[in-house]
Amino acid sequence: MEYFRKMRGGAKSPPAPGLQEIAWSWLGAFLGIAAVAGIHYHLLAASDLILIIGSFGASAVLIYGATKSPLAQPRNLLGGHILSALIGVFCFQVFHGETWLAASLAVATAIAVMHATRTLHPPGGATALIAVIGGEQVHSLGYLYVLLPVASGAALMLIVALLVNNIPRTRKYPEFWL
Repeated sequence: MEYFRKMRGGAKSPPAPGLQEIAWSWLGAFLGIAAVAGIHYHLLAASDLILIIGSFGASAVLIYGATKSPLAQPRNLLGGHILSALIGVFCFQVFHGETWLAASLAVATAIAVMHATRTLHPPGGATALIAVIGGEQVHSLGYLYVLLPVASGAALMLIVALLVNNIPRTRKYPEFWL
């Protein structure tokens, strides 16, 4: 019974954010994704290189919408994505004949490594998974995937987060670096 009782929760839902907070989160997310997507579609499209991956959408939620969360801090954003990308590429290269195994190992190992290194960033799990299930464009990058799109895209989004999140007096980013 105690097992099922825990599933009821117990804490109250947090209060809704104000319109100003919503507007700043929207602006940060728009500018961060626009920067990454703009470079991808206007500068890299002809080169077959990529700068945008789906997990950056989830990172945007954290670094522009949940700026105080430990999961949104620069160490977690950069470390979580980079470590997860390395793990994802490794798992694909070793187990690519068994996609189910490569995908499972990539995500589970990425979570364990992020925990161990204190870089837990939930979108990192998606970054590892994309390295495995991504298309030929992703697979052909090999370990370059770690640098472009992952590290460079996350760094660009971090720069935007630093600039936008510190404009209003009511926001401060980051809470910590290391």
